Amino acid sequence: MRVIMPETLAEAVDALAELEGRAVPIAGGTDLLVHWPERLADRSATYLDLSKCEEMRAHVWSDDALVLGGLTTFWDIVRDKRARAELGLLVDAARTVGAVQIQSRGTWAGNIVNASPAADGVPALMALDATVELTSAGGTEQVRLDEFYLGYKQMRRRPDQLVTRISVPRWAYSVQRFVKVGSRRAQAITKVGVAVARSGEGWRVVANSMAPTVRRCPAIERMLEDQVPVSGPAGFEEAICSDLSPIGDIRSTEAYRRGVMARVLFHELSPICGWVGGEPE
Repeated sequence: MRVIMPETLAEAVDALAELEGRAVPIAGGTDLLVHWPERLADRSATYLDLSKCEEMRAHVWSDDALVLGGLTTFWDIVRDKRARAELGLLVDAARTVGAVQIQSRGTWAGNIVNASPAADGVPALMALDATVELTSAGGTEQVRLDEFYLGYKQMRRRPDQLVTRISVPRWAYSVQRFVKVGSRRAQAITKVGVAVARSGEGWRVVANSMAPTVRRCPAIERMLEDQVPVSGPAGFEEAICSDLSPIGDIRSTEAYRRGVMARVLFHELSPICGWVGGEPE
């Protein structure tokens, strides 16, 4: 195993360019080490350890955005009182990621590029219209997170690029909800996850563990924008099937996921939308 430890972002992207992208960037290393005992090929790879690149660590509040650094951890946001007051959706999601030890090492950027359909940080960021900054030796580009994934473990990040910043707009939110359904209350992989937000930009509904990638749900968002009355969970199932391809695996069946997501949406949104007997109040 070869480990490269750059001390600056410039050194990091230069190293990636020199290796023509044939290196695995790591920050917290939590996803890598989970599989370490059984994935022997990982032990012969080249790793780009970013832990010394302090310029990527801090998160910064500007007038119009919260900007997470490439090394900002989940615990950094859990501890931020301003985040709890203004962007509670991020805090709620961060608290569901493993135990405190994982939250204190795992990074938001790592959660994005690991590209798991069960990622818990990604739906919260996506529901808040986050934008990802990708940096290489040739420059930077911005990609909306809801346009970042192309398929299972496929994304708009080239091998020579690093996620250096994640920008979350500071809009006024009237709704922020995050629900994770798992086999237990903590340290469980998500069976069904839903993040919901509403601002002046409209409704955002994002699901994880419901498709090959974390995905926005435009049909459900249109229902909410158009104030379509819903009399029970079944009222969401057609839109769920339109937006998503619920997956069946060792944790849950497709039918279970579809039904649970419908119930979560109805339970969380009924008090907000005023659904009583199928008609808004």
